[in-house]
Amino acid sequence: MKFKYEVLKVCKQSGARIGKLTTPHGVIETPVFMPVGTLGTVKSLSPEEVEEVGSQILLSNTYHLYLRPGHEVVKAAGGLHRFMRWNKPILTDSGGFQVFSLSSFRKVTDAGCEFASPLDGGAHHFISPEKSIEIQRALGSDIMMAFDECTSPDVTEKKAKEAMERTLYWLDRSYKAAQGTEDQILFPIVQGNVHRALREESARRTVPYAKCGIAIGGLSVGEPKPVMYEMLELLNPLLPKDMPRYLMGVGSMDCIVEGVLRGVDMFDCVLPTRIARNGTAMTLKGDLNLRNAKYKEDFSPVEEGCDCYCCRNYTKAYVRHLITSDEIFGGRLLSIHNIRALHRLTAQIKNAIAEDRFGDFVKRFFDEYQA
Repeated sequence: MKFKYEVLKVCKQSGARIGKLTTPHGVIETPVFMPVGTLGTVKSLSPEEVEEVGSQILLSNTYHLYLRPGHEVVKAAGGLHRFMRWNKPILTDSGGFQVFSLSSFRKVTDAGCEFASPLDGGAHHFISPEKSIEIQRALGSDIMMAFDECTSPDVTEKKAKEAMERTLYWLDRSYKAAQGTEDQILFPIVQGNVHRALREESARRTVPYAKCGIAIGGLSVGEPKPVMYEMLELLNPLLPKDMPRYLMGVGSMDCIVEGVLRGVDMFDCVLPTRIARNGTAMTLKGDLNLRNAKYKEDFSPVEEGCDCYCCRNYTKAYVRHLITSDEIFGGRLLSIHNIRALHRLTAQIKNAIAEDRFGDFVKRFFDEYQA
């Protein structure tokens, strides 16, 4: 069997767990943070740099790769792994989130999503569940995501239910389209917005489609963090314990800790590289805005104790100089640091779970962390 998930340890103190997900392109130790390489690259970094900081798996985006260079081009290159020279696992987003985030460009029906290209606004495209799976199969990702419809937390419960029902309808079609391959696996996505009854119903009807992983979508899209945590607590006992749970679009340190505490195993987000390009460093004691004048003559590392290339070789003052001078190298250095910071965090989480002290770790983390 090419895909297998093993729970290696459940923390007696908290119920959080560590595990191992086996895929055709390698083993992923969970909990895990996945850097985002939307267009087949983590912005400004080489695959070698991304691997050197400890990344086990990358996320790329079906929608954007479909628009350029086109999934057929990637397929002709031998798949996304060969195209971008990344030999570890890849997860591809289905394009469903873009249905939500690019609302001014699209029209959604039960058949699928029709949208105008945001690149030029002219060409019209159509993605259905079957088309999404076709694209993902051409990309050759290890983990494919079912096509889903995400909704804003401010929509009515009626609209949220309509989107949930459509997501379940699309899931059945995605599942059927994904049959016949042993090298890729499909993760279904639980939706339901911030409504408890809808989340429960979505989980109950989605779980039968999960074979070696399940995702939680529609959170971290504008709702208050306590509401997200409430939804995770609700879902925790309803999702399979023998497969990884993937919380989509979450990448801040506090949310990763809170997510693991509530049974989540996998996370992804553009946050660490996006804020890096704006001069923000993630640390275990909170984020630092290196544009701040107080760092102009600070010749200490970005984070004491960090083993990344940036912190081993450069100072806050130098990185600040690069950022305020709009030098690309500054954003690169902070991207390296921020991804490494999240991998260091998940390593500490794993150690705490293995030693049955994750509850203590959570308390100490939040005593020191300032969001």
